[in-house]
Amino acid sequence: MPKSRVLITGGAGFIGSYLAELFMDRDWEVVVMDNLITGNLENIEHLFGKQGFQFIEQDVTEYIHHSGSLDAILHFASPASPIDYQLYPIQTLKVGSLGTHKALGLARSSGAKFLLASTSEVYGDPLIHPQPESYWGNVNPIGVRGVYDEAKRFAEAMTLAYHRAHGVDTRIVRIFNTYGSRMRLNDGRALPNFVCQAIRGEPLTIYGDGSQTRSFCHVSDLVEGIWKLLHSGTHQPVNLGNPTEIPIIDFARKVLEATESDSDLVHETLPEDDPRVRQPDISRARDILEWEPKVTLEEGLRLTVPYFKQKIRETGNDSTTVRESD
Repeated sequence: MPKSRVLITGGAGFIGSYLAELFMDRDWEVVVMDNLITGNLENIEHLFGKQGFQFIEQDVTEYIHHSGSLDAILHFASPASPIDYQLYPIQTLKVGSLGTHKALGLARSSGAKFLLASTSEVYGDPLIHPQPESYWGNVNPIGVRGVYDEAKRFAEAMTLAYHRAHGVDTRIVRIFNTYGSRMRLNDGRALPNFVCQAIRGEPLTIYGDGSQTRSFCHVSDLVEGIWKLLHSGTHQPVNLGNPTEIPIIDFARKVLEATESDSDLVHETLPEDDPRVRQPDISRARDILEWEPKVTLEEGLRLTVPYFKQKIRETGNDSTTVRESD
């Protein structure tokens, strides 16, 4: 029997690389497509040379062609950190619109399932807490974060339009804050910022008073939830994230403990449109997927910190550019 084959756009990125690994481990053939603007071949180099693995360097906003059958397409291509999508605002909007359109077109022509990587950012600075999938969000479309938020909101609309109009078998995952090895040192989000600063003995930068909350999910839990979502029958968006909410300032203290650092905490002005709260309602994931995260934050930090220590030793990078609470 021929193996199932999946195409993962953005598969050289942080989450995409773990998905490529998971599908390979479960005896699928995997095609990774990435233009490497924010992705890194180091994330998938251990898969090169394995039977059934293929890498294509391509921008998904251009015409996508793949010879051979496809059983699933996972659309994960997009800048995802505030530093990235503020550096590449036009590209972010294009990959959410044109890229999603191209990937959906390929899913339609090949008869493949289509899974869109959306984000908790579609909820903006939420007025409902925790955030269920039924919440429409509170997004500033012209703010500095709007290019990412609106790109994903458009991508969700396009995905369901292809399902309704063309019968494409679609899934939408709304991903909340995820962390783990393979995150970039200068990613700009809270965990890489704090961990790198703590390891270097630098002060940890807290934006505002640190009372804004986030919910951190280890990448191993997330990709398992995505696998279950792909094999489910639901077409509606599904939140995947850890519902354990923590103030950023308390998260910084946990990082200090995990890194055994005595760094100080310093406060700076809160960035524009920074969400005050972020916590997923995962009732739908529990009911439909029988999924919930298993890795505690303390355990996840123990798994993640050694990676950052090793990368800092290897690269000797200067201080991380800190921009964001996410």
